[in-house]
Order: sequence, then structure tokens, then C-alpha cells
Amino acid sequence: MRIDDALVWAKFLLSTSDSPLLDAQVLLAHVLEKETVYLMTWPERDLSAEQKSAFEALVEQRLNGVPVAHLTGTREFWSLPLKVNDSTLIPRPDTEILVETALGFCAPNATILDLGTGTGAIILALASELPLATCCAVDFSDDAVQLARENAAMLNINNVTISQSDWFGSVQGQFDVIVSNPPYIDENDHHLKKGDVRFEPLSALVASENGLSDIRLIAQQARDYLNENGCLLIEHGFEQGNAVREIFSQLAYGNIKTIKDYGDNDRITIATYKR
Repeated sequence: MRIDDALVWAKFLLSTSDSPLLDAQVLLAHVLEKETVYLMTWPERDLSAEQKSAFEALVEQRLNGVPVAHLTGTREFWSLPLKVNDSTLIPRPDTEILVETALGFCAPNATILDLGTGTGAIILALASELPLATCCAVDFSDDAVQLARENAAMLNINNVTISQSDWFGSVQGQFDVIVSNPPYIDENDHHLKKGDVRFEPLSALVASENGLSDIRLIAQQARDYLNENGCLLIEHGFEQGNAVREIFSQLAYGNIKTIKDYGDNDRITIATYKR
């Protein structure tokens, strides 16, 4: 089987995916241990029997809904290759908006805290851009902490400390910027039965109070950990912008603003806190 024939075959089988051709390209490039551009440069190259068998097995798993990131074990975020597994959320492109926005509030030597770090995507992106910053990250899951530490070591990012904590439970110190992509999906949301989220930990997805309980807790407790005029940035669901702004307002935050994602949906709400 040629590369181009393999991609046509896989694209047809994966037609119900949101991105069938991209899925096929990423999986085949993974099997060949090449960049995806190789597939377009050498479409006439033949796959070996072993490569064909390995590709077919991955396509079958993808057909059964297994996320591409879990099949390859990696996902790029902020141009950083990250190891992923089923202990954490798979980093989403829209979360890069949180990084981009946070950078606007960070001095070169800022102190930054990431709550619920998962793969470490957010804090590692910030630390890579701010090598003089003091960056801390926590996660409730020991597996996630280990994964984030592995990613930091793999990327040779040394200005990050990653530890286990139930939100602020084990956090010490004050911070200029606190960021978080917490669970914000309601437990009855029908989206939990669709797509990649079926293979991700519910603890990283679901929150009570219509998905707002963890956001409310973080906003409430963050006031004790923010420096004067420090900034809190939280990612949330596309229908939660009004509710999150109201939570921030009730807790006496100022300069409250919601930022939209690449699909023009409410996604990040930011605010500052003055004692």
C-alpha cells in the first residue's frame, strides 16, 4: 500500500470524525516516525507490511473513538510537544488563548500559579516564554503531576515547580498571576457522551452547580494568594461567561473581562484583585 492510498483509505473510514484527513495523516506520520509533510512529499512511497499493519490497527482504534493524542502519546500545544495519557485532559487549541492573555499581565520576573495543571500545558507554555518568571503548578492527581514533571524535563524547562494539591490546599506564597482551566462541564451535559471527552477523566471535566462549583471556589480562595492588583484568569464553557463575570463581581474583583475563543465564543474570564 502506498502512502497516498493509505490516506485515502483511512480518510474514508474515519469520515465521521471532525477531521478525518488530519487524523489519518497524524496517525500515519506517527507509524512512519516522520513529520506530516513527509506524506505529501513522498505520496508514492510504499508502506512495509509492518507499517501497514500498525497503521490499520491505529485507524481501527480511532474508528472506535480513541483520541488521536492517546494513540500517538503526544499533542502539540503552544508549539511544545507534550506527552499525554488518559490521566489528564488533552490540551485544546483554544486554551492557547489563556496563555496569550496571561502573558499580557506577566512581567518578565512574574510569579505565576497554574491550578489543575494536567499535562502542564499552560504553565510550561508560560514558563517557556518567561524564563525569568517563578512558575508553580499543582494538580490533585498524582499521575497528572508525574506527567507534567516529565513534560517539563523533556522540554528542559527549569523554572517550574509542580506538586500535588487539592486546588489551594498545599499552595504557599503569593502570586502576580493565577491561571486555571478547571472542570466546568455540568454532570448532565450530553457532550460528555461524545468525542474525545469519553476517554478523559471525569474529575477533570465535571463540576457541580451547573459546572461552576470549582470556578467559584478558585475565585473565592485566589484572593488570599494574589499579590496586590494580581490577575486571575479562568477558562470556562462557552455559555458561562455571564455567570463567571457575576461570580467575580460578587467577590469584589475588578477590571472583569471575558475573552472569546477562535470560534468567537466566550472562553476566558479575567479580573484583578485589589485588597
